[in-house]
Amino acid sequence: MRYRKLDANGDYTFGHQQADFLRDSPETVAQAVSTRLKLDQGEWFLDKTEGMPWKTQVLGERTTATRDSAVQKRVLGTQGVTQIASYESEFDSETRKFTPTVTIDTTYGQTTISENL
Repeated sequence: MRYRKLDANGDYTFGHQQADFLRDSPETVAQAVSTRLKLDQGEWFLDKTEGMPWKTQVLGERTTATRDSAVQKRVLGTQGVTQIASYESEFDSETRKFTPTVTIDTTYGQTTISENL
């Protein structure tokens, strides 16, 4: 599995040839999970059904029952993820920040992802 690295601002890195890519590591899969979680459903012009249903299943009204399962489904659908070892989430209703923390087993080892979304 090969994935282009992101810099501190979340932009693709360029100009360093092969050093601009992650390869066959837990970090590679973690970045894939992170970018898949950040893609809003309908945002990708080639497939409007692709992405996280943030407005309807995660951050919308009365989504307590669906938010964690929507995130877990998206994580498990990522290439290289074999299973979720542990999962926790926190939702701050005042700031509307949702923070899932997921430890995943990948084909390359175990890693943890924690995102403020």
